[in-house]
Amino acid sequence: MKYRLLGRSGLKVSAITMGTFTFGGQGAFAMTGRQGVPEAQRLIGTCLEGGINLFDTSNMYSLGLSEEILGKALDDKRHDVLISSKARMRIGDGPNDEGVSRFHLIRECERSLKRLGRDHIDIYYMHEWDGQTPLEEMLSALDFLVRQGKVRYIGCSNYSGWHIMKALGVSDLHDYPRFVTQQIHYTLEAREAEYELLPISVDQGLGVLIWSPLAAGLLSGAHRRDQPVAPGSRQEKGWTEPPIRDMERLWTIVDALVKLAEARGVSAAQMALAWALERPGVTSAVVGGETEAHFRDNIAAADLVLTDDERKVLDDVSALPMIYPYWHQGQFARDRFSEADWALHRGNPWALASS
Repeated sequence: MKYRLLGRSGLKVSAITMGTFTFGGQGAFAMTGRQGVPEAQRLIGTCLEGGINLFDTSNMYSLGLSEEILGKALDDKRHDVLISSKARMRIGDGPNDEGVSRFHLIRECERSLKRLGRDHIDIYYMHEWDGQTPLEEMLSALDFLVRQGKVRYIGCSNYSGWHIMKALGVSDLHDYPRFVTQQIHYTLEAREAEYELLPISVDQGLGVLIWSPLAAGLLSGAHRRDQPVAPGSRQEKGWTEPPIRDMERLWTIVDALVKLAEARGVSAAQMALAWALERPGVTSAVVGGETEAHFRDNIAAADLVLTDDERKVLDDVSALPMIYPYWHQGQFARDRFSEADWALHRGNPWALASS
């Protein structure tokens, strides 16, 4: 297992993170998995053997049951690993049962700690943007939790570029803790993060953790053009996230992944994960799984290094459209690009074509 520094912090995290989205299986989460403590213990054991040191959960995964199962399954090992959790999403019917108000964040952090059986959360994510709560209120509450020792590092998830930059500006202005990382959706099929989120991470020193790096299994090789819904998959049970806007493009990407994987003697999932882990700013891929074999296969991706030819095939087949202002910058600003600019432009065939 490879370990990488999380952004500009001194914290080292494994290139593969274990996601616990499938723990509990309450409500809509039953479509992704229904793992209880015994199943979780087996899967966690496989991840620990593979060198994973970060386990990701949220207060809204099965309304807290995921956190509870994770804490019980880790048992005495819960103090030897890193745990990230999240708050923001609705977790009840009350008017303050969602958002990032001081009331909600402090209450939910304390509830999460109780369920996890811990005295701190290593990385605490704001799970989604809240445009109704002032950033000063959110960040002062997080500052309070950090000073209390209940949170070590803070991050955001599913923010847009301007949301992140505004929050970082408020942190710097008031000397509040800065986001050290963001958790985003980013895959071969969904590369939109390259427009703003990856360049921001490179420029501002944020780590990047990728949720659903295999697009809910669609890039695993189990789903094919002639069998778009794999038997037993979450899609067969009605799961619709992430949205796929161009199915033909998806299957073209999957065809390329499968062809390259077969030639290399690895799985399509490993190829997709290896590509993502090589991208600028990316620290770790958060993977889930139903079986120990799923996790062993995903863990192996951390040691897979793509060849230049393999990388070019995948880059070309999944390239982003050249939208404004990037096509203009590609033509007239290339000689003044920073590394943050190149996080978008390097390796994109349309960017090279404009030179």
